[in-house]
Amino acid sequence: MKRVSRESIAKAIGALSFYSLLVLIALVAIPYGASEPWWKALFQCIVFALAGLSVIERLLWNKPGSPAYSLLLPAFALIAFAFLQTVPWSHYSPAGINDVARTISADVSQTRLFISQFGALVLAGVLLVVHTKSKKRLRLLVEIIIAIGLISAAFALLRQATQENAGFFLPYLRPGFGYAQFINRDHFAFMIEMVLGLTLGIAVCRGVLGTRLALYLIAAVPMWISLVLVNSRGAILSMLCQVLILAWLLSSSRTAHPMEGEETPTLPRIWLFRKARSLAVRAVLVIALLAAAVVGVIFVGGDSLVRKLDAISIELDPKIAESYTLRLNIWQATRELIKAHPVAGVGFGGYWIAIAKYHHSTGEITPQEAHSDYLELAASGGLVGLAIGIWLVVAFILAARRKLLSADNYNRAVTLGALAGIVTVAIHSLVDYGLHITINTLLLIVLVSIVLINVKEERVVGR
Repeated sequence: MKRVSRESIAKAIGALSFYSLLVLIALVAIPYGASEPWWKALFQCIVFALAGLSVIERLLWNKPGSPAYSLLLPAFALIAFAFLQTVPWSHYSPAGINDVARTISADVSQTRLFISQFGALVLAGVLLVVHTKSKKRLRLLVEIIIAIGLISAAFALLRQATQENAGFFLPYLRPGFGYAQFINRDHFAFMIEMVLGLTLGIAVCRGVLGTRLALYLIAAVPMWISLVLVNSRGAILSMLCQVLILAWLLSSSRTAHPMEGEETPTLPRIWLFRKARSLAVRAVLVIALLAAAVVGVIFVGGDSLVRKLDAISIELDPKIAESYTLRLNIWQATRELIKAHPVAGVGFGGYWIAIAKYHHSTGEITPQEAHSDYLELAASGGLVGLAIGIWLVVAFILAARRKLLSADNYNRAVTLGALAGIVTVAIHSLVDYGLHITINTLLLIVLVSIVLINVKEERVVGR
């Protein structure tokens, strides 16, 4: 009787932790994507509190199962490396100041904030993997993410169509600036790319059928429209790549397996013919969907999108880049920064201080980010940071492959949808920095967690 009571308490704590995480994810999306310091602090406090509850749950009931330690090791290695960047290794005395600590990080306080934020995000992912123990919970998690994307897209379209004054309970949302609840348009694009990839990936891989499939497709429409209207060139590039991924998934789901009752051909000529026909069908479908996407983007985006695309050649002009704070100028300065600090970087969070020495322009604006998450990783962590990042990516790919080999239809569809969203953001991160925003990083962690979660079919006795 005592054991049953302990298990009941542990299950109640687990349920509380899971549903609290879902509420937290939804709330983080509201206030500018939780970009302000006090929202970040609140997010971290809640995650650490939920982690404490999970420790109590494990003490009450040591149930089987554990998170994917293959991914936790590189994550913890990155945290340990960031901590080493804050440790003084010598002292010096500049003019008028005595005994100043010399550290790898150019901004020790920001590196410490990075450690706490990244640690909270990793913990949130671990908690999701631990507490998503049934297909019902996995479906609820997926649909909460889709709902966040749908509501954000609807709010974006509402703002664009009706807003005349600052407001909507968020004073920084001024007409003509930002998009949806975000101050920066590109940050909205990052979020919608992930949600749209998850939604359409599940749909094309037949993870849902009937009414649910129709609802998923209906939800995808305003998300797609808002992604085009945001007028982000990185978003357009990423979306077209996402169309290619989804088209390939759709063609694979239709041609990968023989129909039930159909015999696998044994003659080489028949096999080659069917293989060639399958590849031809895939190619035609991919080209058709890509062409439809391009036409749709041009039609919906209109003149504003065309003007945005025309500006690419101007922004890539080296002479113009030297006069303004444009991406080309920032990338060139970041390259010089990386060359000056190749091994350990300038510290996570220290980029904004270190780049001032290498950024040559009017001086009116100093870049706070590298406008490329990969360049910023190299600048902040050097070769060590890049090595840890590659380790993390390889471990994730291996974990995703293991799951796909053993997953049932729904788990496979959810995994491929999450991967579609992850790959899309990975492409967009080449030219932007949307993962600096808490909600975007949290959604990426959620997608990674979805890939790692592998719940089994729920069976009812007697059915």
